[in-house]
Amino acid sequence: MKLLIKRFEEAFSKRALRIEKRYRFVASALILTAVMTFSTFSDFGRAIFFIPLFIVLVYVFTYFSVLEGVEKIEWLMLFLMPLLVTVSFYLFYFLFPGRWLTRFPFMILYAVSIYAILLCSNIFNVGVEKSLQLYRAAFSVNFFFQTIIGFFLFNTLFSSRFAFLLNAFIVSLTVFLMAMQLIWTLRLNLRIEKEILLFALLTASIVGQLALVVSFIPMEPAISALFLTASYYSLSGLIFSYLDQRLFKETVREYLTVWVVVLAISLLSLRW
Repeated sequence: MKLLIKRFEEAFSKRALRIEKRYRFVASALILTAVMTFSTFSDFGRAIFFIPLFIVLVYVFTYFSVLEGVEKIEWLMLFLMPLLVTVSFYLFYFLFPGRWLTRFPFMILYAVSIYAILLCSNIFNVGVEKSLQLYRAAFSVNFFFQTIIGFFLFNTLFSSRFAFLLNAFIVSLTVFLMAMQLIWTLRLNLRIEKEILLFALLTASIVGQLALVVSFIPMEPAISALFLTASYYSLSGLIFSYLDQRLFKETVREYLTVWVVVLAISLLSLRW
């Protein structure tokens, strides 16, 4: 079985390598966008069908895009962000009315987003030096889309009015996956180090507990999502800066200011 899979992979790679890489990115983004557009014509009850479909398609087209040199833990880390972007966009769409006035700009936003994330995965796969501007741009884009993913998923979650324990579990799981991927981009090793798991668990634990508290506070779902997203952004940013030996006073002040401002907005928006 392994030999068969290996032969298929080699044959697939040989054919795909004939296509220029930027065309593979464009083709993958367009096909995934077409499937995403088709999925928006179904109701939310079909999510049990479309989410597994998206998982398969995202893996196939992410591999088709990056193709060369995917090894060991990269089979998770390089594919995680395209998958989370796709699922978060799909779920978040159902908070809007199903009409072309919202569908069309939303699909354009998804197409641009998945294209950008595929580019980031490719840069991380190539393993460029951290000193290069290309890596810094990829990290910034990757981190930015993590905040978008967090807001979309958390907003969808709190809009669904689930039980507080389920809220905490889903938030913790989402944050753990994002934090693990973010910290992994620091060194881009082919294995998961214990340090990565510990800091990812720490981040997930703190934000998950905040989600537990927020579940009992009378906030609008969007405000709850914004607060949790800001909490993840600030905490993971501080941890990444610490591990990267760039935790300066200005850095701490920047992340804490963002969190305090969002906290103030959240408190002012409470439904007393």
